[in-house]
Amino acid sequence: MTLDTRQLRYFLEIAEQGSITRASQVLNVAQPALSMHLRTLEENLGTQLMLRNRTGVVPTEAGRLLVERARRILDEMARTEDDIRTLESDPSGVVRVGLPGTVSSLVSLPLIHAVRERYPNITINIAEAMSGFIAGWMVEDRIDLSILYHALDEKGFRSDVLLEEELVVLWGQEADNPAKVALKALKGVAMVLPSRGHGLRELIEDQMRRLGFAPEVAIEIDSYANIKSLVAEGFGPSILPTYAVQAETLSGTIRTSQIADPGLWRRAHLIQPTNRPVTRAQSAVTEVLQDVVADLMANGKWAGARVASVS
Repeated sequence: MTLDTRQLRYFLEIAEQGSITRASQVLNVAQPALSMHLRTLEENLGTQLMLRNRTGVVPTEAGRLLVERARRILDEMARTEDDIRTLESDPSGVVRVGLPGTVSSLVSLPLIHAVRERYPNITINIAEAMSGFIAGWMVEDRIDLSILYHALDEKGFRSDVLLEEELVVLWGQEADNPAKVALKALKGVAMVLPSRGHGLRELIEDQMRRLGFAPEVAIEIDSYANIKSLVAEGFGPSILPTYAVQAETLSGTIRTSQIADPGLWRRAHLIQPTNRPVTRAQSAVTEVLQDVVADLMANGKWAGARVASVS
C-alpha cells in the first residue's frame, strides 16, 4: 500500500491526543470516519497500531514506530513547502561552520561580518575545535561545512583545496638564526612540537622522513600559543605557519627562518557534503567563505598563504 499525508496526519493526531474522540474534534472529522481510517490503516499494514482501553488509545510498538516516522515525514514536507515558497526570497536559516582554532582566529570575524552584510536572514554558527573533532562532526551532520588541513577521506564529502600556507622555523629572540634554513639542518636539534597525531606534527615528520631523519623532540604540546611561549623562552625551535607568528615577529620576541631546499607548505581544504541536501543558505555561506579567504590572502592578513599550486 501507499501511505498518504492525510492518513499520516490523522494517525499522528490520534496518537498525540490519545483518543479518537478528541482527535476527531481537533481534525473536524466525524469520529466513525476517523475510526474507519485507523482500521483501514491497520489492515493495510497488517498489524495493530493502537491498543484500545477505557480512557482512549495508546500506540503499540508498531504504532510508536509509525508515530516517529510520520512526524519526521510531515515535518520534512512542511519544510519543503516553506523552502519552495521562499526560493525567490533571500536565503535564510542557520549554517554551521567548523574551523580549527588557528583558522578561526583569522576567518571568523570577517566571515560573520560579510554574511551579515550580504545575507541578513542567515544565522551563522561557528564551531571551533581541533581538526579531528571537526571531521567527526562533518560525518555526524553536526556542521554543514568546514576548513580542514587534510582532505576528508569519507564517502559523501568533497574536499577542495583553498590555499597553501608556508611553514617557517621559529627561534627564540637570542638565537642567531639565518634568513633561510634547510630542513635537514634541524637534524639532531631538540625541538618544541605538537604531539604525534596532530596534523602539523605528521606533516613535519613526513617531510623529515623523506630527508632521511626523524625530529628530535624536547617538548610536545598541542597549543600554538604555548609552543610560541616555549620557543621565546629558549626551550628550542619549532615549526609553525607564518601567519601564526606575525605578532611575535613584529614585537621581536620570536625570530623566524624561511625553510628552503625544499620549502614546507601545508594545504587548507574546504569540506562540503555531497551525501545530503545543501540549502541555499549553505551555498551562500560557502561562497562568502571563499571570498573572505581570498580577501585575507590578497590584503596580506593571511601571511604566508598562496593559491594552491596544481599537482
